[in-house]
Amino acid sequence: MSLALIATVFGLVFLAELPDKTALASLVLGTRYRPSYVFTGAAAAFAVHVVLAIAAGSLLTLLPHRVLEGVVAALFLLGAVLMLRGRHGEEEEEHIDIKGGKAPTFARVATTAFGVILVAEFGDLTQILTANLAARYHDPIAVGIGAVAGLWAVAALAIVGGRGLLKLVPMTVITRVAGLLMLLLAGFSLAQAIRG
Repeated sequence: MSLALIATVFGLVFLAELPDKTALASLVLGTRYRPSYVFTGAAAAFAVHVVLAIAAGSLLTLLPHRVLEGVVAALFLLGAVLMLRGRHGEEEEEHIDIKGGKAPTFARVATTAFGVILVAEFGDLTQILTANLAARYHDPIAVGIGAVAGLWAVAALAIVGGRGLLKLVPMTVITRVAGLLMLLLAGFSLAQAIRG
């Protein structure tokens, strides 16, 4: 297990998740309900998604090397295009209510956060990115640890102080940096596919 790979995956997933709708959902839930309850549900949902992404990435490794590198390059390119062409500077309002009018208990808040994040994250950019990294580096444990840590860090930031972070670093800058990093990874994977 490589600490450098864990750090690399953490950085990529962290940057890719910052402008995501799940970060905004975590922020909104964190402003309405006890942060520790929200984080518990969100963290569990992110862990489930990383496991699914790692499994998908591991299946990709069954492809011949050149085909695998080509698929990884295409998926990184798709991720870069999505990041660079996405909505910049738009305010997105998430309305999430716990139904029933009952007091927001730990179980109700954590379950709501889990459900919202689980549904919102399916097929998401960070899930695709995690699958790509698992296929690329053949180290599912390191990729999994880095991805989970990156997702949890964004959730914690969003829940505790998301609005303050956006005052320091514009979302456009974060999105463009993540998109450019994915473009570089796409180019590297394409070069690997061509060289064989």
